[in-house]
Amino acid sequence: MSLTAPQRDVPVYDLAGVGFGPSNLALAIAVHEHNSAAGSTPLTAVFLERQARFGWHRGMLLEDATMQVSFLKDLVTLRNPASEFSFLCYLKERDRLIDFINHKTFFPLRVEFHDYLEWAAAKVDGVVRYGSEVSEVVPVERDGVVEAFDVRVRSGDAVSSYRARNLVVATGLQPLAPPGVTLGERIWHSRDLLTNIGQIREADRFVVVGAGQSAAEITAFLHERFPAAEVCGVFSRYGYSPADDSSFANRIFDPAAVDDFFTAPPEVKTMLMNYHSNTNYSVVDTDLIEDLYRRVYRERVAGTNRLRLINMSRLAGATEHGDRVTVDIETLATGELIPLDADVLVCATGYAPVDPFPLLGGAAARCERDEFGRARVERDYRLRTEESMTAGIYLQGGTEHTHGITASLLSTAAVRSGDILTSIATRSPTASAVPAVSLR
Repeated sequence: MSLTAPQRDVPVYDLAGVGFGPSNLALAIAVHEHNSAAGSTPLTAVFLERQARFGWHRGMLLEDATMQVSFLKDLVTLRNPASEFSFLCYLKERDRLIDFINHKTFFPLRVEFHDYLEWAAAKVDGVVRYGSEVSEVVPVERDGVVEAFDVRVRSGDAVSSYRARNLVVATGLQPLAPPGVTLGERIWHSRDLLTNIGQIREADRFVVVGAGQSAAEITAFLHERFPAAEVCGVFSRYGYSPADDSSFANRIFDPAAVDDFFTAPPEVKTMLMNYHSNTNYSVVDTDLIEDLYRRVYRERVAGTNRLRLINMSRLAGATEHGDRVTVDIETLATGELIPLDADVLVCATGYAPVDPFPLLGGAAARCERDEFGRARVERDYRLRTEESMTAGIYLQGGTEHTHGITASLLSTAAVRSGDILTSIATRSPTASAVPAVSLR
């Protein structure tokens, strides 16, 4: 499908960002700084976000939870240490810089870092269209060549369109529920914890399924918030596994590691992901593991046993009935099924990348895929396409198979946005006027 309107009759942006979480926020800042630099040819950009305002995992902004990534891996510092959008500049403006230094930590509170993200987003809000849900992407062709895209957007009852030479898709992750389990009034995904918890005034039992950081944080949170309730943590492991945040292992999050991963053969990619999955997936900070163990031991001494960690087990099913939910737990060692009657089941069972192809409409057919149906992606995060499509599509997320573990993480957001910006700038119609400056 293509539009008949000639491009000269419609304003054309250099890039349109789909989604405005931290990844595309980092890109918006990179565009702003590029346009402010002397001698740079300005790029035009618009970012489309379905939420009414900026928000990032609001349902898990627990008041005492800390970031698992250094504040130096903010939106800009690894790309431009002198940026006015850095976390340190945020602290200075909030009059907390000295206090933070005296705190002697690299890991700010999660609520604090979210405030930083909101602060940064407010500085570039002129290029963001909040409350705008992208419904369709339509290729714009001329002489059989796709030169741009029309991005159709719904905002309330209104429908509008933005034309751009490049798309940067950063639609985030979609929550995963356990097989056969349907989320509902009493069965929640971890992302909705704080959104939903206000409706629970009293409770006698919560069940939390999952073995990662979110599951452990939720277990601790519910144990504190509801002092009369039993909290059952269910996981298939023997115990929570500690995250490997040692100095050498952390190099898997370095920008240089993306180059290593991208050029490695498939078997080495698989090996690296297997070796280092314990830096990010289904692991828990050691301090939190020790805190939960102390709670369990303290209760055993007191004879209360209100915090129950049910290991070597899995969720076999869950059924809502009224204001209760029956949770079936299978003991993996014996196959025994244990029914638990609970007020709420929380599934801290992670996320999956959003498949970009359904959104791309007719453009998807011109994108190359590998033998597993995954997108073929260049080093600059640009989808590999047929020669008949000169317009670019870039992915922020969903590229773990090509770029490694940091594909959608904050660790490389600053550098990743610089890579994408450089690629778009050097391919733009005015590329000859763009200075050859590395943003890596």
